[in-house]
Amino acid sequence: MSGILFVISAPSGTGKTTVARRVQRELGDLDWSVSFTTRKPREGEVDGREYHFVDGETFAAMEADGAFLECAEVFGNRYGTGLSQTKEKLALGHDLLLEIDVQGAAQVRRGPVEAVSVMILPPDFATLEARLTGRGSEAADQRAGRLAQARVEAEEYRHFNYMVVNADLDRAVEEVASIVRAERRRTERCAEAAQAILDGFPDQAG
Repeated sequence: MSGILFVISAPSGTGKTTVARRVQRELGDLDWSVSFTTRKPREGEVDGREYHFVDGETFAAMEADGAFLECAEVFGNRYGTGLSQTKEKLALGHDLLLEIDVQGAAQVRRGPVEAVSVMILPPDFATLEARLTGRGSEAADQRAGRLAQARVEAEEYRHFNYMVVNADLDRAVEEVASIVRAERRRTERCAEAAQAILDGFPDQAG
């Protein structure tokens, strides 16, 4: 049986990366989808772990070759998810966790790979502003741009399968993990296991 693609998205600064990484650690059997990006690595980031860091020319060539499941420009940087890498992992039966921006999630919904999507929202604007300010990795004008875009992105929650509010990190992690567990137990995904059980029952004929 093929794996499940879980898409986690949120306005910038909502904590989607932290939530997604903790869900992966808690469940222990979710593969992490490593996206490609043209942005420079932040302190502590490692190529091939957080992202595949590439230059603009390489990214453009990959896009022209149809190498991405989704790709988008976000605040001056390009991001993309490898299509062949995604299909290969799912074909092997691996469940895959993809943490991307709202633009990318919209492309995945229109694309060739079925996905379960989760939107993470902040409890309020003030909390989002404080988180972005506390991150300290961007100039004031960049931060203002992200805040202005946050309302537009948050309104996209209607197009997602699930919504989780990250007011308390532990609770948000548990809610997303519960979504993963529930999706894995959907009857259409358990048909093979159920049939194996039924095959062990005595024949009722006669």
